[in-house]
Amino acid sequence: MTNLLGQTLQQLQQLCEQEGFPRFVARQLCDWMYKKRVVDFDAMTNLSLKVRSRLAEIAYIHCPAPVAVQTSVDGTKKYLFDTADDPHRPDTHADGRYVECVVIPDGDRATLCISCQRGCKMNCRFCVTGRQGFHGQLGVDQILMQAFAIPESTILTNIVYMGMGEPMDNLDAVLQSTQVLTADWGWQWSPRRITVSSVGVTPQVKRFLDESECHLAISLHNPFPMQRVELMPAERAYPIVGLVSLLRRYDWSGQRRLSFEYTLFRGVNDSLTHAAELVRLLNGLRCRVNLIRFHESPEVELRTSPDAAIAAFQNYLNSHGVTCTLRASRGQDIMAACGLLAGQRQ
Repeated sequence: MTNLLGQTLQQLQQLCEQEGFPRFVARQLCDWMYKKRVVDFDAMTNLSLKVRSRLAEIAYIHCPAPVAVQTSVDGTKKYLFDTADDPHRPDTHADGRYVECVVIPDGDRATLCISCQRGCKMNCRFCVTGRQGFHGQLGVDQILMQAFAIPESTILTNIVYMGMGEPMDNLDAVLQSTQVLTADWGWQWSPRRITVSSVGVTPQVKRFLDESECHLAISLHNPFPMQRVELMPAERAYPIVGLVSLLRRYDWSGQRRLSFEYTLFRGVNDSLTHAAELVRLLNGLRCRVNLIRFHESPEVELRTSPDAAIAAFQNYLNSHGVTCTLRASRGQDIMAACGLLAGQRQ
């Protein structure tokens, strides 16, 4: 059986053609699932009884609620989902069955940080998620359930693909999920409300830029290749210099944004020498650098940079023509901050 959550209008039209349903049934299904958030075929009252009965035989809509939630002192919420709870898609892999997403409230904004894989292959030295290894790709439905099933679903203003996993390593599912979020038959969001991150998987980044209008965020963390590879093994296969060269071929003068994420580690990448090299690397590229305080954990030996070093780094970039902001740390007390998602049931 097929889970219809995450299916595109075209895919649903193909299903209707195969089953001999009227073509308009596909758009009706989109309206019920994506606009009205209805997951029960019996409640789709403008579908004929014959269509509803047949749909119940060949398909289902599975959008499970989170199995746990933690709330930070700053209002951030971390939700835990069980990816092995679908009776029609049994998953016997006991490890890594849980994934997490994070809702970050900020005044009239509510940002959802979403996961796209169970674990991660990239093995970045500073990331708790990467330390657990890779346990599988999330399907389109499993990516979208994080946005559809949380209590804040209807008040979300932004979504960032910065949770567990490397989005460019699961790009087909990521692109289809953003299509559901932005299409006129889906959530009808502007793609400018969605940001997709990457460590810099260059061929897939190119495909993403060619096929999507969503914002792009690149995890950089060190401008010197020989030092960056010690933090991010992906540098060996996808050098940051080559990636930046690719990014220069695209137009960033419009509403679409390019940002670089830069986590500061004490004595590792927080010197003014690093700041100067970062300015040289990004010279002339319309972008923003988001500085991130490192969130320490017992599993990682790296330490947070002193406030003075962070301020000096930020001031250097801004005074040398690179727009730079310091991202506020949220949810650290519940292991919901950047790099801390582990997908573990407490």
